[in-house]
Amino acid sequence: MKWIQELYEDAKNIQEKDPACPNVLQTILLYPGFHILVFHRIAHFLYLHHRFFLARLISQLGRFLTGIEIHPGAKIGRRLLIDHGMGIVIGETATIGDDCTIYHGVTLGGTGKDKHKRHPDIRKSCYAWLWSQNFRTNSYWR
Repeated sequence: MKWIQELYEDAKNIQEKDPACPNVLQTILLYPGFHILVFHRIAHFLYLHHRFFLARLISQLGRFLTGIEIHPGAKIGRRLLIDHGMGIVIGETATIGDDCTIYHGVTLGGTGKDKHKRHPDIRKSCYAWLWSQNFRTNSYWR
């Protein structure tokens, strides 16, 4: 199954990039950054199939357990590393490219009640760290 391979790829990526993580099994069992990716993939699937309440319920359960909030509508690329993730918030229309790293306290938030694109995008292979507060400004992080 493709989604299992993608989750393994995420876990392997975390293990390779984090010097404190000795193996993939420890990533799968102990890393909240990996756990929230599991919750998000389930919630995003439900969101895409218009099961909005269930999607939000799954994402809020993930938030409660990990301290990381990712809206089910957010688009997240492959091999995202969320390191020390407490306090991270990723909004509904945010897009994160492949091979990105996000550290604790980052907010990819929106401005106002606009119904369209209102959250920032992070392109491929970017970093966001330590209390970065980024709100939609019609541009991409580079």
